[in-house]
Amino acid sequence: MDDIKLNVALLKRKVPNITSAAKAVGLRPATVSNLTTGKIPIERAEVKTLVALAELADCSLDELIIRGQGGEIIETGIKLIDVFAPIVKGGTVGFVARPAMGQLVVLGEIFHRMRQDKFVTVWVKPKEASLGVEDVENEAEYVCKSLDEAYDYIKNIGKKKEVLLGADRTTVLTGEIYSFQEKLQASNLQPITTFLVDPRGDAVDEEEPYGPLDTLLQFDAELVSRRIYPAINPVLSTSIALEGAHVDKIHMDTQQKAKKLLRRYRELRFLINAFGMEKLSEQDKKTFYRGVRLEAYLTQPFFIAEPITNQKGEVTPLQSALQDLNNIMNGNLDNADPNELLYIGQLK
Repeated sequence: MDDIKLNVALLKRKVPNITSAAKAVGLRPATVSNLTTGKIPIERAEVKTLVALAELADCSLDELIIRGQGGEIIETGIKLIDVFAPIVKGGTVGFVARPAMGQLVVLGEIFHRMRQDKFVTVWVKPKEASLGVEDVENEAEYVCKSLDEAYDYIKNIGKKKEVLLGADRTTVLTGEIYSFQEKLQASNLQPITTFLVDPRGDAVDEEEPYGPLDTLLQFDAELVSRRIYPAINPVLSTSIALEGAHVDKIHMDTQQKAKKLLRRYRELRFLINAFGMEKLSEQDKKTFYRGVRLEAYLTQPFFIAEPITNQKGEVTPLQSALQDLNNIMNGNLDNADPNELLYIGQLK
């Protein structure tokens, strides 16, 4: 059965200041804010709240509540993303990063891989020039200057192919992305998967930089400083695919176990820097070194970086990544040199 979602695009267009308007009719602003940003699933909303929102937007409940894509996953072959923050087909993915953390390289790599998988890739060029934009442009099948231009192109494609759209955060700030999404819904076009990036890096300082997201990719300056790429934080990155029945139990259990280990590993790094390794218990030392190996394994060579790294890009199937992670966490690689796990695909 398809998931149901709040039609945020419609709400944003018809009621620009939704929290203030909600308060004026007796709704709790925090509840409405959490509903529109996805923090509260629509299934948990009270009927009277949804009815009041429909009245505010002057629309029917059928217009306010729309069907999603059922959480079907797009497998990228990038193990860190597929395991910890899966991309939901037809959903919205937000990148949170400072400049030079590699967010545009990651988007360019996703475009490259998905074009091989017969997706159409569309990029709305930012109005401001930004370092790394060419990595996306080179892998986009169609580069346009506005969302209106992107809409015309996607409309011509119709339902023949899946579409991935990339745009920058200014389209969220202006509200253009919501109008665009509403036009797509009204045209009964196949839902597209949207990637929102922030080349300026302002999103890092905002609590909700993009509004509701299906997948959040949080980049990490500390990983960049140690040249660990992709510099995506596996602990802080999330996906709604991991909150329901969209992934199997092995996937769910593995990513939760890995997050727990990596969270403790990061704590131990601080303790070691402050007090030295000798202060750790034997169990903590074991946890730390497994975290080192896990972190190393989550690096990956990218196809679009081959001219720079002279290393062939690697695709890692999700099931192989899950098996490899469990082998590392269960101690089967405790004698392996962590450097041998850096920038590989799957374990041999």
